[in-house]
Amino acid sequence: MKRGFSIIVSFVLLLTLALTGCGGGTKETGESGNQKSSGNSGNNILHVNNSSEPGSLHPAKSQGTHDSWPLRHLFVGLTMKEPKGNTGDFEIKGAMAKDGWKISPDKKTYTFELRDGLKWSNGDPLTAHDFEYAWKYALNPATASEYAYQLYYIQGAEQYNSSKEKDPAKLKALEDKVAVKAKDDKTLEVKLVNPTPYFDELVSFYTYFPVNKKVQEQNPNWANEAKTFVSNGPFKLTEWKHKDSMKMVKNENYFEKDRIKLAGIDWTMVESENTAWQMYRSGQLDLSYPLPGDVVGQLKAQNAPDFKIVPEYATYFYRFNTQKKPFTNVKVRKALTMAIDRKTITESIAQGGQKPAFALVAEGSKDANGKDDFRQVGGDYFKEDVTEAKKLLAEGLKEEGMDKMPKFNIMYNNNDLHKRIAEAIQEMWRNNLGVDVGIENVEFQVKIDREHKLDYDVARAGWIADFIDPMTFVDMFTSVSTQNDTGWKSQAYDAEVNQAKKSSNAEVRMAAMHKAEDIIMKDMPILPIYFYTKAYTLKENVTGVFTPPDEYPVLKYAKFVDEKDKKNKEKQ
Repeated sequence: MKRGFSIIVSFVLLLTLALTGCGGGTKETGESGNQKSSGNSGNNILHVNNSSEPGSLHPAKSQGTHDSWPLRHLFVGLTMKEPKGNTGDFEIKGAMAKDGWKISPDKKTYTFELRDGLKWSNGDPLTAHDFEYAWKYALNPATASEYAYQLYYIQGAEQYNSSKEKDPAKLKALEDKVAVKAKDDKTLEVKLVNPTPYFDELVSFYTYFPVNKKVQEQNPNWANEAKTFVSNGPFKLTEWKHKDSMKMVKNENYFEKDRIKLAGIDWTMVESENTAWQMYRSGQLDLSYPLPGDVVGQLKAQNAPDFKIVPEYATYFYRFNTQKKPFTNVKVRKALTMAIDRKTITESIAQGGQKPAFALVAEGSKDANGKDDFRQVGGDYFKEDVTEAKKLLAEGLKEEGMDKMPKFNIMYNNNDLHKRIAEAIQEMWRNNLGVDVGIENVEFQVKIDREHKLDYDVARAGWIADFIDPMTFVDMFTSVSTQNDTGWKSQAYDAEVNQAKKSSNAEVRMAAMHKAEDIIMKDMPILPIYFYTKAYTLKENVTGVFTPPDEYPVLKYAKFVDEKDKKNKEKQ
C-alpha cells in the first residue's frame, strides 16, 4: 500500500508545486517569506481571507469558522480571551462584564456586573437586558439555532429550546423559567444546572454574545446586510458584498477602543488556498490562513521569518452517515477507519506538524491531576491494520446482506487541502479494500446543511474547540446535540456526558469523559484522521496577532510597524 500510494502522492505534490509557483527552490520561497507588505500599513487596513461566505453573522445562528472568524471581530461577550505575556497562552478577562464576577458557594449562580457606559456600534446603550434577550432568543425553538445546546448549562434552557409547545402563553412560561435574568441595566444573574468549571470561558463564546433587542425586534433581518448591522465589538461592518468581500472599520464605541490600532479589516472570500497564498505573496493579503500543505512544508523546512506554527485544540475527522447502509454496520465503519495511512496524510499532504489521530479528543487539555494531557491519559483507541480491515469489511457486508461494498462518496467543502486528503483516502480505500469511492466537493455552507439533513455517505469534518475542556468534543455527539450529524445515538454515551456535566469534581468529570470517548470509539460513527496545528504566514511588519488554541487568529490587537520602529524596538 505505502509504495503504490507514495507514487501517487509524489505526482500530486509535483503537480501542485508547479501550479502554486512554490517549486522554484530555496531562493523563490525565501523571497516570498521575506516579502514586504504592499503598503497596507499606509491606510492601516489589515487584509485577510475568510475563504467562504459566512452562513450567518448573527450570534444565535452562526455555526462554522466561516461565520465565527469575522463574527469574533464584530462582537464581544461578557468575557474574552487575552494574551498571557509572550507565551502563546491566554487568560480569561472581563469584557462587557467587569473583572471579579461573583460565584455562589455552590458554584451554580454567577452574577456579572457590566461596565459603565457601554454602547452598541449605533450608539444605543448596551445593557444586561441585551444579554438576557440574546440568550433567550437563541433558545427560542422558532430561532432554530444550531448552537443553542451550548446554553443548556443554564437552568430551564434545554426544556425551553427542546419544547414542541405551540401555545404562546405556555411557551412564554417556559422562556421565563430560563434562569438568566437582568436584575437591572448593569447586573446579569445566571443560574446553572450544575457547577461548570469553564463557564467563565464559555460566556466568551459567540452564542453567548449580546444582541441589540431594539434592533432585532424592529428588523429581524438586521444581520444580513452591512447597512443594518449593529454590533459591540472592536470593529463594525461597513460593507458586505456577498460571496465576495467584507469591510470592517474600527468601532469608536468599543469599550477599549484605545487598544485597537487598526483602522479596519478587509476580508476577501477566496476558497482556493493556492490562490489566497498567491495573493499573500503579491502583497494583497497581510495574513494567509489556512495555507496549502506544500507551502507549509517548504516554509517550515526553510524557517521562513513570516511563517508560524502554533498549537490548535482541534481534530480533523470524517463523519459516517450511520443511518445509511452499509454504514449502519460498525464493522464496516471500523474497516474504513483502520485502512488509511495517517502518517502519509500528515507528513506528505498536510505537512504542518499535525499528529495522526486515533481518538476523538485532541491534545491540549489537562486531565484530572491538572498536569497530564487528557489525550495522553486516554491513549489510542485503534490501530491501522489493513488485514484486519479487510476481514471486518467482509463480515460487516455479510451481516448487511451485501456481496460487496456499494459505491459511495466522500463529501468535502471546497478547499485544496480537503480535496487532496479526500483523494488520498479515496486511493487508500481502493488499494487496501477494493472499494469504489467517489469524491464530491461542495460549498462550506452546503456541506453543513447536507450534514444536518444526513444527506451524505462520508463527510469531511473538523472540530475546533469552543472552550479548553474535553467536554467541547464529547458533548458534540450526544443525542440532543445539533452538531452530531452522524445519525448515531447512545444512551450510555449520553449518561457519561451528563455525569461529567453534573460534577465539579475533576476526577469524576474526567473519568466520565474517558468512558464516553471509549463508547464512541468502539461504535466508530466518526473516523479520526489527525490533530490540527495552526500554520499561517503574517507579514513581518504586522505585530499583535494572537492565536488561542481554540480560535482562528485574533486580529483585534494587530498593528503595522514600520522599519524605523522595528529597528528601535530591536535596539531596546
